[in-house]
Amino acid sequence: MSKKWAISIPASTANLGPGFDSIGIALDKYLELEVELAPAWKIDNLSDNLPDVPNPADHLIIQAAEKTAELYGQSLSPCHLSVKSEIPLARGMGSSASAIVAGVELANQVLELELTAQDKLKVATLMEGHPDNAAASIFGGFTISSSADNGEIHVFHAYHIDASFVLFIPNFELKTAAARNVLPDSYTRQVSAQASATASLLTAAFLSQSFEQAGIYMEQDLFHEPYRLDLIPGAREIKVAAKNAGAFGTCISGAGPTLLSLVQKGTEAEFISKLEGIFPNFELVPVEMNRTGIVVKNKNGSAVFSH
Repeated sequence: MSKKWAISIPASTANLGPGFDSIGIALDKYLELEVELAPAWKIDNLSDNLPDVPNPADHLIIQAAEKTAELYGQSLSPCHLSVKSEIPLARGMGSSASAIVAGVELANQVLELELTAQDKLKVATLMEGHPDNAAASIFGGFTISSSADNGEIHVFHAYHIDASFVLFIPNFELKTAAARNVLPDSYTRQVSAQASATASLLTAAFLSQSFEQAGIYMEQDLFHEPYRLDLIPGAREIKVAAKNAGAFGTCISGAGPTLLSLVQKGTEAEFISKLEGIFPNFELVPVEMNRTGIVVKNKNGSAVFSH
């Protein structure tokens, strides 16, 4: 058994507007871990975008790893983790889901559990509460996922979608709990029918790579965006400016406060140049879809594994 591993987990965006708690896309920003068996748990943060957690037992990655071990009736040996992240915290880019998935994969490798991607998604969803971000981080690509009452997770994934995005990443946070608290407890049948139809149209547009249509449906959500947009200063102005700069559509990434624009491939730099400096509290970052999901390398160089 290898005693050292390198684990890479992609960031994710969820919802894409109307695909509330179900649609996810893996993004080419990464949480990366170097893992080595050790006498005691230790975490070295090698970059920004990482939480300052003095007690390793309180760290989400370790909690997810130990929860995974517990679910499979095993005890996890402590490890030394060296961690880097390109995924900003509390910005709607799946930072918590990527940490949970990293912990699940850590336990999978150290304990040689041989978990399938579906197994990993079940464990991650137990901790995360919904599967959309975790599914994207595990499988990569464009995913649709749903938790059934019996605990089963249904997931669809596609990798052929050649879409490009620009993120508007703010210099302020928005906690998911706060973004959830503004949502209504129920919706009328008319609103639910219209909102779910729009989600279906969005899915069809993405799968057929009809990005102009996809952009229209991204901006027609009724489930969450009408309630969350005003929690993000500048969000409504960004949506208008992005459309004028050539975006097909713009939506909140996950629960926010990052926004995401769908743009024509190859126009990212031109799009950003048109908006540079207009929204000083937001960094504009081009991203593409990640297609690998989890990637694990044994540090002896003998094996490479992806989701």
